[in-house]
Amino acid sequence: MVGSVHVNGSVNGANGTEERLDELRRLLGKSEGDLLKIVSIGAGAWGSVFAALLQDAYGHFREKVQIRVWRRPGRAVDRSTAEHLFDVINSREDVLRCLIRRCAYLKYVEARLGDRTLYADEILRDGFCLNMVDTPLCPLKVVTNLQEAVWDADIVVNGLPSTETREVFEELSNYWKERISVPVIISLAKGIKASLDPIPRIITPTQMISSAAGVPTENILYLGGPNIASEIYNKEYANARICGSNKWRKPLAKFLRQPHFIVWDNSDLVTHEVMGGLKNVYAIGAGMVAALTNESATSKSVYFAHCTSEMIFITHLLTEQPEKLAGPLLADTYVTLLKGRNAWYGQMLAKGELRLDMGDSIKGKGMIQGISAVGAFFELLSQPSLSVQHPEENKQVAPAELCPILKRLYKILIKRELPVRDILQALRDETMNDPRERIEMAQSHVFYRPSLLGKP
Repeated sequence: MVGSVHVNGSVNGANGTEERLDELRRLLGKSEGDLLKIVSIGAGAWGSVFAALLQDAYGHFREKVQIRVWRRPGRAVDRSTAEHLFDVINSREDVLRCLIRRCAYLKYVEARLGDRTLYADEILRDGFCLNMVDTPLCPLKVVTNLQEAVWDADIVVNGLPSTETREVFEELSNYWKERISVPVIISLAKGIKASLDPIPRIITPTQMISSAAGVPTENILYLGGPNIASEIYNKEYANARICGSNKWRKPLAKFLRQPHFIVWDNSDLVTHEVMGGLKNVYAIGAGMVAALTNESATSKSVYFAHCTSEMIFITHLLTEQPEKLAGPLLADTYVTLLKGRNAWYGQMLAKGELRLDMGDSIKGKGMIQGISAVGAFFELLSQPSLSVQHPEENKQVAPAELCPILKRLYKILIKRELPVRDILQALRDETMNDPRERIEMAQSHVFYRPSLLGKP
């Protein structure tokens, strides 16, 4: 059942900020002089921005809180990126002055001239995320040793792609064996993995974390919403939901809230997490359609009608009260279609500027989560044990057979049996049902399969 939604407390200037910090410190049992230690694992766009937001809000309380970011060492910044980074620095007087004051400007001059190699962890300390160099952040404390970063952390933010989450948290578990207290985990990852045996079900990043690191689910939360990382840091108005146990979600919602970043809380963790992965699937197709039709508003609206009807159909399989997810899912889908990296990836594929054999980790963008999500959702929904009644043919079919866009994306991206242009056939197929009929079918039949989310 989808939990009720609550808005967290208001912000009342600097004093309110320190009060929220003190409140969270008390909840975590921190005594005077004992730092509240927060670390973000992974330094993609959202993980870096999340850490920077906390640093801007609370970093000046140095005797009460420490905020750090872990990223792997050794990732070199190529010459073209170094040149672009130099231009960004010199276009922003505030950034330029900050680097000069920190005696950090000269290395960017040398890198621009090709006399020095910069590294991703090095530039992150100065506030530059490799996946988002056009949006300078505040300087960050960066750690490249994972054990040093996490062994005594009170709050760990998972900023890793879902495809890397299990591996890293399995390593983390080795460093937490001697801990007395259990850390609180906030996962930002949007992606899923399909488990087909013995019963088809979805595995989410928070479930991966719990099983890999042995952290109880009560201490793991998911934060997501219709957000573009660079815009949030530039203080465009945004909102998000933090989902999980009542003990942690309410105080954390209050702690994370800023005047331009409103955080609500919700009890239904896994369903919101899955929805965060589902919209990435259809965002790739939206990018393809936009590029292939020269940004035709009509074609994009046709695609939107069909993809939303498929998402609504899928939500009826996943939750008993899908209507409570309609707003958050559509909002997240809308912003991802407008400006997200998955839609961008679809556009670049359709324009021929990217190829499938380049993989799903793209320079300057990071991991394209929608690719693995396409495979996971299609393989899961193709299982005969989940079959539903076909609306016209009076027979049982796997749910994926009633999701023609998902099926075609799977053949394009995963099987590579069809060219990118074939996505348009999903819109032009005269045998396709009216998207309204798919929605009506979902609403008039009992499709809910609790086992998909590991529920009895």
